[in-house]
Amino acid sequence: MYLKNNTQTLLVIALVWPEPTSTAAGVRMLQLLEVFKKKGYAITIASAASKSDFSADVVSLGYQTADIKMNDSSFDVFVAELKPDVVVFDRFLTEEQFGWRVAENCPNALRILDTEDLHSLRHVREQCFKKDIPFTTDAWLADDKTKREIASMYRCDLSLIISSYELELLTDVIKIDNSLLMLLPFMVDEITSETEWKTFEERKDFIFIGGGKHAPNIDAVKCLKTDIWPLLHKQLPDAKLHVYGAYLPQQILEMNNPAAGFLVHGRAADVDEVMSTAKVCLAPLRFGAGIKGKLISAMQNGTPSVTTTLGAEGMAGILDWNGYIENDHTAFVASAVRLYTVKDTWHQSQDQGKTLINTLYAKTSLDRVFLEKVTQLQKDLIHHRTQNFTGALLQHQTMTATKFMGKWIEEKNKV
Repeated sequence: MYLKNNTQTLLVIALVWPEPTSTAAGVRMLQLLEVFKKKGYAITIASAASKSDFSADVVSLGYQTADIKMNDSSFDVFVAELKPDVVVFDRFLTEEQFGWRVAENCPNALRILDTEDLHSLRHVREQCFKKDIPFTTDAWLADDKTKREIASMYRCDLSLIISSYELELLTDVIKIDNSLLMLLPFMVDEITSETEWKTFEERKDFIFIGGGKHAPNIDAVKCLKTDIWPLLHKQLPDAKLHVYGAYLPQQILEMNNPAAGFLVHGRAADVDEVMSTAKVCLAPLRFGAGIKGKLISAMQNGTPSVTTTLGAEGMAGILDWNGYIENDHTAFVASAVRLYTVKDTWHQSQDQGKTLINTLYAKTSLDRVFLEKVTQLQKDLIHHRTQNFTGALLQHQTMTATKFMGKWIEEKNKV
């Protein structure tokens, strides 16, 4: 089943089986897989998680799958037989668990960490938000999760960073060498003159979309319900707000109030369909990390948005936003009303979304640059690792606490 030939082999160790209809992380993973598939890689996706009813049918896409176990030497046999040329770790948690096993059994495999977003950054920001204290980089540096995530990056040959803000944080604050990092945001089709969108007159209502397992999304819905929608609905009484999201908790589902125009739908069967019919996307995000799939989706569907500084963080570079960035609730509402009612403003914002997608997120250029980086690292892997002394230090047996913890758990499980 895992015989080698001249075809290069990719192993993706997934934290969960990709759910592109549920999370932006699922969309991101399928984008990465597509890049390697076009290059001709034989692809195997392995995960210790259970599949759900909404897991993507990756077999139909031409990928092999494997169920693996944590803290179990059966993985050593599996990966040694597969002999992957490239291993992608889906978030730092999988690298902690399986990275040392890959390094021991397939030392020549290029190890890539797909961070999705900086989990430690999201975690510390949430803690600061709950305590009602300002976020600082000192607080981030002091957190144990930050140390774990950064250590994982150093142990890998390359880490994919989705946000320009996070790339700057890693290079300016941590001083990680640029050779270990690569900015690789979402990769989507360019918007062309042939792209057809619904017109200003054909659209109506506001939309928010975000998975219920993601704390920043839950907080944003609460903010909409209590602080923003009452003000907005008062000015636009005929408009409605449609809230979509997979795995929304009961407290959010119970916010559904048709009389107030606040409609909680749950999972969207087709994100593009509901986004393309809405007039404005609202995203009052107050903590989090990475770049926001909902805002990329809005741009792809020609839907202007109103979000916060944090919501737009790392997404536009020096370019203008496709709508408005507001942190004050009153200003947020005023901008939402302006976008909803002023056709010229709406069209200008829609055009800016097209510019953002085609300039920063076009997959035709991003996947080429990414594959060139992979090829370069494979050719120069020994020298690359020699220069990464901190990574070599963290691979040393005296530093790999996760390795010996895993071995201890494995022996304990046998008993």
